[in-house]
Amino acid sequence: MSKITFLGAGSTVFAKNVLGDCLMTPALQGFEIALFDIDHERLQDSANMLNNIKKTSGSTSVIKSYTDRKEALKGAKYVVNAIQVGGYDPCTITDFEIPKKYGLRQTIADTVGIGGIFRNLRTIPVMLDFAADIREVCPDALFLNYTNPMAVLTNVMNTYGGVRTVGLCHSVQACIPELFKSLGMEKEGVKAKIAGINHMAWLLEVTKDGVDLYPEIKKRAIEKQKEKHKDMVRFEMMLKFGHYITESSEHNAEYHPYFIKRNYPELIDRFNIPLDEYPRRCVNQISRWKQMREDLVNDTNLTHERSHEYASYIFEAIETDVPFKIGGNVMNTGLITNLPREACVEVPCLVDRNGVTPTYVGDLPPQLAALNRTNINTQLLTIEAAITRKRDHIYHAAMLDPHTSAELSMDDIVAMCDELIEAHGSWLPEFS
Repeated sequence: MSKITFLGAGSTVFAKNVLGDCLMTPALQGFEIALFDIDHERLQDSANMLNNIKKTSGSTSVIKSYTDRKEALKGAKYVVNAIQVGGYDPCTITDFEIPKKYGLRQTIADTVGIGGIFRNLRTIPVMLDFAADIREVCPDALFLNYTNPMAVLTNVMNTYGGVRTVGLCHSVQACIPELFKSLGMEKEGVKAKIAGINHMAWLLEVTKDGVDLYPEIKKRAIEKQKEKHKDMVRFEMMLKFGHYITESSEHNAEYHPYFIKRNYPELIDRFNIPLDEYPRRCVNQISRWKQMREDLVNDTNLTHERSHEYASYIFEAIETDVPFKIGGNVMNTGLITNLPREACVEVPCLVDRNGVTPTYVGDLPPQLAALNRTNINTQLLTIEAAITRKRDHIYHAAMLDPHTSAELSMDDIVAMCDELIEAHGSWLPEFS
């Protein structure tokens, strides 16, 4: 019996989409769906929820929960990762509150920036433990990483974990539908080419019947910027740098040095930037869980429709050899020729029985590659810090971050990093 293992299965809503999709996919019937989570109550919730979907869908797959990670992984053909190390309380709170003391504000803090750096530093050791288990008990497995920070964790699993890893994010498949809906344009028949790095991939080309749609997109964007809306940062970046970005405005506000500035507080209102957005979402999600649990876990008539998540389509393409195209995070290896080869990039990939095959992109427009490199610098130094366990590289990663370096002195950055290391305590390994 083939096996799909889900690490972090207590993420019940996400497990519903990814594994519910698998239960609805004909080519994946008869699989074992192996669930693992360190929170045993949430693990059982997800098992109950999936068994409800199994019953209503008629799936022939077997749902099995594990409290031993290695047993959950043993013999797996596919592994899906959706863990969060440290959770909202204490680690996300720490990531936001200590930088705030230094005057450094954030929105999401899960990619680069100070929050992204420390989320990486506490997650990478756990991921490398996963990799050691996978090399031992399922060395040929394909590892799908959904956990942020996407680029760094996917890079580490490939480069240091020795595990065949593809990183998956929602922002690529959501890019065209969201942009066209926002501008009141029809998306049917549109062809798009997207590449870059995770959360900062670029809509390089967008056409319909051979006609370039960018002039019309930019014309409508200029009009839309005259009133408040939720995507003002992305539109501003497109109008200044020429291309639309895949990830949301609240994310991109903190990837660049232009928007969250103590000396220009009016920019927060002008570009409608939601400071402390991620903690707010966490609090809302925690408060909503009781009702969501009732709807998801205790509804024995729970049904599911296949979502837009890539995972089940990737498994289906490999099982059936019917090709499917995704936007995947993979090692660069010359795919984007003006970004570092050691970086993780987000490019179109073909999936079939051979697995996930990335496609060649070539040079990005120079201004876009330059913006990507500002974030890649911090990503690569964060990896250096995690692997060497040298505290200096944490400082380097922070000092190279565009938003942090634009707001704080080097001395303040070092002091802030030291305070964050102290506050994280046992959530981090020792750094020399």
